[in-house]
Amino acid sequence: MSVWSATLIVAMVGLMTYSMRAVVIVALANRTIPGWLARSLRSIGPAVLAALTLNLAAGGEGGPGMELAEALALVAAGGMALWKKNLLATLGIGMITLWVASAVI
Repeated sequence: MSVWSATLIVAMVGLMTYSMRAVVIVALANRTIPGWLARSLRSIGPAVLAALTLNLAAGGEGGPGMELAEALALVAAGGMALWKKNLLATLGIGMITLWVASAVI
């Protein structure tokens, strides 16, 4: 695959992604979102984080896909999530733990 083909593919995918998001934003610009939907949308971030975490923990080759540093970061992030119930704090403590554990181990 040439550089121009790859660049064209990336540009097209980016344009399609941007278009799909823009259509939703423009379509809902003058409408009020119902309360039940707004409450549901708050759960999207934690749900995506949980899905990514389970994918990392399960691994792709049939066994656990984590190393010790990743497991420590997962435990620290899980503890922060239970304690603070804040997505940014959870991500922050998880990443800091991962970086420190990766440097030490």
